[in-house]
Amino acid sequence: MQRPQVKIAFVSLMLLTVAVRFAAGQGAAVTGVVRDAQGVAQLGALVQVIADDSAVLGTAFTDLHGRYLIPRLLPGKYEVRASAALFVPALRDNLQLRAGAQAVVNLTLNTLFESATWIPAERRRADEPSDDWKWTMRSAANRPILRLSDDDDAIMVSSSATESSSKHTDRARAEMTAGDGGFGSSGVHNVFVLDRTLDDGAGLRLHADIGKQPGATTVGPSTEVATGFESRLGFAGAGRAVVSYQSHPELVSSGGNTGFDAMQISSAQQMQIGDFADLEAGGTLYVVRSSGYASASRPFLKITAHPVKGWTVGYRMATSQNLQSFEGLDSVQQELPVSAKFQGRMQTEQGHHQEVAVSKKTGPGVIRVAYYRDTLDRVAVSGGGALTAADIKQTGEPGSNGILADSNTGNFRFLNAGYKAQGVNVMLSEPLTSSMWVAVEYATGAGLAAKDGAVLSLPTMAMDLTPQIAQTATIALRGRVLHTGTSVRASYRWQPARLVTAVDPYASFGDQAYFSCYLRQALRLGSLLPAGLDATVDVTNLLAQGYRPFLSADGQTLFLAQSPRTVQAGLAFTF
Repeated sequence: MQRPQVKIAFVSLMLLTVAVRFAAGQGAAVTGVVRDAQGVAQLGALVQVIADDSAVLGTAFTDLHGRYLIPRLLPGKYEVRASAALFVPALRDNLQLRAGAQAVVNLTLNTLFESATWIPAERRRADEPSDDWKWTMRSAANRPILRLSDDDDAIMVSSSATESSSKHTDRARAEMTAGDGGFGSSGVHNVFVLDRTLDDGAGLRLHADIGKQPGATTVGPSTEVATGFESRLGFAGAGRAVVSYQSHPELVSSGGNTGFDAMQISSAQQMQIGDFADLEAGGTLYVVRSSGYASASRPFLKITAHPVKGWTVGYRMATSQNLQSFEGLDSVQQELPVSAKFQGRMQTEQGHHQEVAVSKKTGPGVIRVAYYRDTLDRVAVSGGGALTAADIKQTGEPGSNGILADSNTGNFRFLNAGYKAQGVNVMLSEPLTSSMWVAVEYATGAGLAAKDGAVLSLPTMAMDLTPQIAQTATIALRGRVLHTGTSVRASYRWQPARLVTAVDPYASFGDQAYFSCYLRQALRLGSLLPAGLDATVDVTNLLAQGYRPFLSADGQTLFLAQSPRTVQAGLAFTF
């Protein structure tokens, strides 16, 4: 009786072996698309399938369209993880696979700030269009289309006609703005921007701005031309370079010298050191000409570590308020450097900022605490009012510090002796909706204010201002209003009215004074208006707060302010 039992056991074992082999042949698979927060497909992202014991059971790299496929997986519960240079890893846990199934897992990679619903620490640009114009590493093809079969066990990936027939993408924007009160930005400006993505994912951008001065004037138009290039580098990194030339004949320097020219070369690189840290480095080299020549180099360094999940520790060193990180080159348009005669020769603004910060993700938001130390050698101070040619000429006399003035608006800049300061910066950010964020910031430090009892005058202004310890608080709102096509960035930054420079000037909102806002509204009126037409409004210090008035030598009223009020509005057409 044992022989039939042995035969039955042998047949059962054979059937079990065949069943196991069949199940293995019908193994499960995971597929999908990896994109960034803007929906752009990511090339070269690493996707891993991880078991409960942290063993990596399968890996794949995304293709040009962000697609990946990891086949031949045994049924079970897994975690899918996507990682790429410059991004925080994205996770999908508790993925249950059954035999023969093909699960679709689409993952979104976020930068540190995006993953924490942070208001980005990039300084505000006067011509800032919309988040869509922010540079981003992307493949030449746009977003693939995913379709699931009825049984959810298969996936089909297809591309648009544009993706299959074009090797690069182009986008252009034409804009016309008019404004008043700005420094080198008044009058009517015609702006053209061309954005091109190359086959290998590199990006090119050209920005041109021609400004016509208001009223009847013999001053020629202002010209700003900039070109930028972005590409992937080794060590899972990326690099950006921007070259710009700015010519402003409406700007007048001490002694009545007309015209201001600046050539700037800026570069930034970032790389990822495994999953533990990110490194960013770069700087700006510029040469300016007004009543004389001045040149300067302004490097930066930023290191961000991720010791444990939800925590980050960072160090930042910056020597320019305009370029402090890789994101500082999101816009190819460069800020005008402040150059004026100081202590007998042409010089530019200069400082050294060091900061150590710790951030923790608290649910959907983030809290960030930083300690900083500033050594400011020369500080730029802003002012305005009924400035006359005699006032400008007076600052060119021996023993006086010079100024740089806008002959159209009366706004001016000059350099003041620097100071040392230290303080803390605390920021809390939270999402209000899926597309709107709010941030609250508090900082301690110091700013320049007039000495007690000092009688201010332009020629001796640099000797009448002294640093004073103070505090500042900011509330900011940024995002898109759902279903309206409205993009908004608004903030109110309070600090003592006696101060004429910013407390913690290297902070995220250091260049925004009191109530400032930027609005961009899509204009839709059926077929009467073309698609891609937007209206823009940009306001700085709307309520004209923080003005410190004084009289010029001829009795005209002038003032000092962290940021004089400026208003710009215009139309933009993207095609």
